[in-house]
Amino acid sequence: MSRSGEFAGRVVVVTGAAAGVGRAVAMQFARAGARLGLISRDGTALEALAGEIRAAGGVAVPAAIDVSDAGAVFTTAERFTKELGPLDIWVNDAMLTVFAPVARIAPEEFRRVTDVTYLGVVHGTMAALRQMRGRGRIVNIGSALAYRGIPLQSAYCGAKHAIRGFTAALRTELRHQRSRISVSIVELPAMNTPQFDWARTHMPRQPRPMGTIYQPEAAARAVIRAARTGAREYWVGWPTFVTIVGNMVAPAFMDRYLAGSAIQGQQTGKPVPPDRRDNLVAPVTGLHRTHGSFDSRSKPSATILSGDWARVLVLACGSLAFVLLGAAFALTVRRPASGIARNAAWRVRSVVRSVLGS
Repeated sequence: MSRSGEFAGRVVVVTGAAAGVGRAVAMQFARAGARLGLISRDGTALEALAGEIRAAGGVAVPAAIDVSDAGAVFTTAERFTKELGPLDIWVNDAMLTVFAPVARIAPEEFRRVTDVTYLGVVHGTMAALRQMRGRGRIVNIGSALAYRGIPLQSAYCGAKHAIRGFTAALRTELRHQRSRISVSIVELPAMNTPQFDWARTHMPRQPRPMGTIYQPEAAARAVIRAARTGAREYWVGWPTFVTIVGNMVAPAFMDRYLAGSAIQGQQTGKPVPPDRRDNLVAPVTGLHRTHGSFDSRSKPSATILSGDWARVLVLACGSLAFVLLGAAFALTVRRPASGIARNAAWRVRSVVRSVLGS
């Protein structure tokens, strides 16, 4: 690990660090010279990761705790500060999910996903604010599903929506206080992580990521950028852009599309074995790794878009489209239109009414 990298000497805490995106993020920071505080439930997996970082010359302190336990998170943050120094960056990544229709999810399962995926972010953020001594970066791992809920993942989608609202509220408070602590959110597309191998499911076939899949290292690069710039939001991958913008422009169409495609699209052809273990309550140590089971279908890198600039792009394109449509309507009114032209104008008006009415 580098002793003179971009984050040399900086103290970085990563939750959900034992696998998937969290593990990729931890490794990226370690290579850049950071001193790592690692949080996950699985002590065995964390010790293995910390040992790998130390063997390469890095510094890593593991803490096997559950982020749904606020007291444990606060105590661990204090411990990291004593052993590593004042905290500079905190990355909230820990998550859980359940694949099932709402009617088949037990209330305690829904609560468990919410406690870890949403309240884990709240607890981590509170701990970071207490230990950062007035300056630092908080990076929350979001999802395109924070803007567009999909079937079979209502608990996860609800938690990611909540993270987005919480992050926005906190950002305004910090701005009001003229704080030098920034808070960013990184919205991710489908990722090739072990969650599809160990998430609880009540479906007949094994879960899979839907759409274009990216490797966790692509997400880690976006987190590094957020930690470097403190920008308010990044969208990772064009599928994230399409999902967010598509839902902004035509939510009714998205409802119909996802109703018809997302149930089958999130299942493989393999049946769920009767002895399948899941990590909802306890970790599944043997599956802790960075990548999931979809390496052959996953892209190693992704476009990283600033959320603010992406919205400007959408606004500019939308303005241009309305100008062009207005010009087309004006021409059809001023000139006698042929039957073909009238039919085309009627179709354009129908599409516009459908979109605006959705």
